[in-house]
Amino acid sequence: MSLMLEPNTSQIKEKKIYREMGMTDEEFAKAEQILGRTPNYTETGLFSVMWSEHCSYKNSKPVLRKFPVTGERVLQGPGEGAGIVDIGDEQAVVFKIESHNHPSAIEPYQGAATGVGGIIRDVFSMGARPVAMLNSLRFGELQSSRVKYLFEEVVAGIAGYGNCIGIPTVGGEIQFDHTYEGNPLVNAMCVGLIDHKDIQKGQAKGIGNTVMYVGAKTGRDGIHGATFASEELSEESEEKRPAVQVGDPFMEKLLLEACLELVKNDALVGIQDMGAAGLTSSSAEMASKAGSGIEMNLDFVPQRETGMTPYEMMLSESQERMLIVIKKGREKEIEELFAKYGLEAASIGRVTDDSMLRLIHQGEVVAEVPADALAEDAPVYYKPSEEPAYYREYQAMAQETPQVEDFKATLIQLLSQPTIASKEWVYGQYDYQVRTNTVVTPGSDAAVIRVRGTNKALAMTTDCNSRYIYLDPETGGKIAVAEAARNIVCSGGEPLAITDCLNFGSPENPEIFWQLEKSTDGMSEACRVLSTPVIGGNVSLYNETNGTAVYPTPVVGMVGLIKDLSHVTTQSFKQAGDLIYVIGETAAEFGGSELQKLLNGGEIFGKAPALDLAVEEKRQAALLQAIQAGTVQSAHDVAEGGFAVALAEKAFGTGLGANVSVTENIDQTAALFSETQSRFIVTVSKENQESFESIVADAKLVGEVTTEASFIVKQQSELIIQAEVNELEDIWKGAIPCLLKSEA
Repeated sequence: MSLMLEPNTSQIKEKKIYREMGMTDEEFAKAEQILGRTPNYTETGLFSVMWSEHCSYKNSKPVLRKFPVTGERVLQGPGEGAGIVDIGDEQAVVFKIESHNHPSAIEPYQGAATGVGGIIRDVFSMGARPVAMLNSLRFGELQSSRVKYLFEEVVAGIAGYGNCIGIPTVGGEIQFDHTYEGNPLVNAMCVGLIDHKDIQKGQAKGIGNTVMYVGAKTGRDGIHGATFASEELSEESEEKRPAVQVGDPFMEKLLLEACLELVKNDALVGIQDMGAAGLTSSSAEMASKAGSGIEMNLDFVPQRETGMTPYEMMLSESQERMLIVIKKGREKEIEELFAKYGLEAASIGRVTDDSMLRLIHQGEVVAEVPADALAEDAPVYYKPSEEPAYYREYQAMAQETPQVEDFKATLIQLLSQPTIASKEWVYGQYDYQVRTNTVVTPGSDAAVIRVRGTNKALAMTTDCNSRYIYLDPETGGKIAVAEAARNIVCSGGEPLAITDCLNFGSPENPEIFWQLEKSTDGMSEACRVLSTPVIGGNVSLYNETNGTAVYPTPVVGMVGLIKDLSHVTTQSFKQAGDLIYVIGETAAEFGGSELQKLLNGGEIFGKAPALDLAVEEKRQAALLQAIQAGTVQSAHDVAEGGFAVALAEKAFGTGLGANVSVTENIDQTAALFSETQSRFIVTVSKENQESFESIVADAKLVGEVTTEASFIVKQQSELIIQAEVNELEDIWKGAIPCLLKSEA
């Protein structure tokens, strides 16, 4: 498109061209009011992307304000590229999670790959070295050929980018449910390490300082990507394929190393990733945060295509680009620094004192908009909220225990459900040992990365059971945070903070907005009780296909501090003769459970499991104390599939077995498969029995780890399940590869 073809201001207004960019009539009128005139085509583009949900959170700000965002360890909360938490010794951990859902539905390989690339830039823009990647993925059922294609390509995209750039992908979680059939969720998380002295902010300070563009050239890929992420998927979405960016991990590796060298240079004033909305968001946000303005000459923007218009340059979401502000007069040394890495560093503008974002192209001012208007003054909507009828119906249901005739056969079926089955097919494609800091590899409760040069480590996880959240958003929101914390504690870590990715349907639907409101209420309360403030995150709304929303999926990414490497704990049995304990009581709770889904053709109903946060906090604290005292051999939380599945998972890969007796005087189906919260299975060596029991008051001894690799579960001397561990493990390991090979 050339400038000649762009509509003029009167056409934009009369033909309502702004609607094609995602703006409403009221929003366009507000932009006119701010400018005191009708915005031109480029300016309309700037407003449309910056006021999209993806950039402005205009529909979700009212609920995000509820999150606790401060704490004694929090050095940077929401508002910058990533959040930062102190880990002692003048060091900090930097982390953030982001979604790339819509691009991954259209172009799964590049959608997932560029999601990884974008979140890495968010972390190193803070001055931190990325040390680990995690993800949280949702797909439809693996029976359909389209879902298999999306699943295989998304995993390949994550692997392709992460492996090439040399950052280990160490953990994640995947769930499969029919609601994600047309709209998969691809959430990527990056964790980095930084010294306090190197922390950077994305601010354009210092009048007259130089604005520089570094990294890859700008092309026409990803134009209006932020708007595309803020609308429902439909039959026409295939036409949006050009809105998906293309990533180059080798270019990003060079950019990463150059930027990490740059942050040691006192010429640097501010740095920000060109993420969603590209050059528009980075320039407007950096100016707005500093209370300054920016003037840019777009003729100097490195372009890889000819005849690009200001609109295209400003809205492009080409990857591997950063915007930096440099002290005036120091441009040459910055150019030389980036040239060392084979990268371009172009001076494209300067910091001004008039608070405007001004764009010059071919000698003319082509846009002049207050930076705050774009970055801060987007409309905020208080959407109507309505409790759904299904929720009232489910809450009125009595707790029912499903009928199970054959416990061994049911356990085998549960172990072969893709949500429970081994994800080795997935993480086997990731390089999770690169950089040689990975202490606990994928497959345990949380991944663990050592902090090189210290005796400390970081535990990290992603979690969310969206079925619980669908049934009861507030309780489900609490569970998402609590389960993440359980996984950190089981690994020997103290939970520090969370980053979240709120994946929901359309906020225009009052019942969906109610889900968003209630789940964030639950998450906020859990964060307060468990002392894990929210240090940043992402909102992804409009996750719908042709009017059908995904389950509400507020993913929690959590990082914990392991104070001593000797505290690192994994889920697997360690030696025969160790005692097996269960912490926590079991009730008959099957709403949203794997067993309910299995027995009801994928449907779920009833109440989600209850959660008492005071009990949760107490149990986690006691278990962590026991681990730090050296009394625990292994620990695993009881989650999807209940006690029987968790116990089997502890035996897998060890060559050992288990002989346990469930002592609770409850129904055998509940004892085995209920998903009651706040429970753990731990093993303790006999010499530590007394000291462990003195720390963890509500632990019950249920059995012993055996040399013989048999899986034996009794209740009051009655044999309920007897199986060979190898038989169970083969089924668990083979389930996903088997489904992928089967004919759809």
